[in-house]
Amino acid sequence: MRRPLTAVFMIAAATMALAGGPGWAQQLPGLKPPPPPPIKAYQPLAVTPPAPLNDPSFVAFRNQLGQIVSHKDRAGLGKLVVAQNFFWIQDKDVADAHKSGIDNLVKAVGLDAQDDSGWQILAGFANEPSAAEPPQQKGVFCAPADPNLDPNAFEELVKATQTDPSEWGYPIKNGVEVHAAAQPNSPVIEKLGMALVRVLPDSSPPSSPNEPFFIHVATPSGKAGFVDGQSISPLGGDQMCYTKQAGAWKITGYLGGASP
Repeated sequence: MRRPLTAVFMIAAATMALAGGPGWAQQLPGLKPPPPPPIKAYQPLAVTPPAPLNDPSFVAFRNQLGQIVSHKDRAGLGKLVVAQNFFWIQDKDVADAHKSGIDNLVKAVGLDAQDDSGWQILAGFANEPSAAEPPQQKGVFCAPADPNLDPNAFEELVKATQTDPSEWGYPIKNGVEVHAAAQPNSPVIEKLGMALVRVLPDSSPPSSPNEPFFIHVATPSGKAGFVDGQSISPLGGDQMCYTKQAGAWKITGYLGGASP
């Protein structure tokens, strides 16, 4: 399963709900939902998903992380995080140098949230097979790795559609089905190719972890529909970073995250 950052879409959707975003007015008694945004066709921009980090020790580490997360084992999680020099980068390094690595990670992902969203975020990273070494940080690998696309063409696409870069994602494989409704058995109206796809702002999070999560998208052809949230990865989402210490992988930093 690849969708380490489905939680990114979920949290963004929930944030818009609290702010009175367009997808939630229809749930309030006496309020009419706003008209749907006009959907226009746009130029497809080819994208290639990042390759997995094929290091058996990294795969084993992710499996261990997944087991710890499934049991919400905070003590076990602490053993997988560097004790010192944990970095937490937003516009600058906001990690508290006086606190341990696990304390900073807990704060970065919101592990104490009552809705378990922090654990869901960590579960997503445990399932993320890709990671890449940033040029400025040798020996550090951040996940998920960025996909391959033409940055200049992406800039033109954002301008042409008058959108924000955060509104875009990419399918994890060719042929992802676009449904007419947010139901797996609803009619398939289109299939996505390996190109960027626009994520619409009324993608609402599921009410429970076991409920299927669908994302509302606008396809390059100009159709609006719903795709399985596990099948789309966002651009520019949070990243978790790892390094090896004495031959063992450790979580060493986080890019993005909650407000410190």
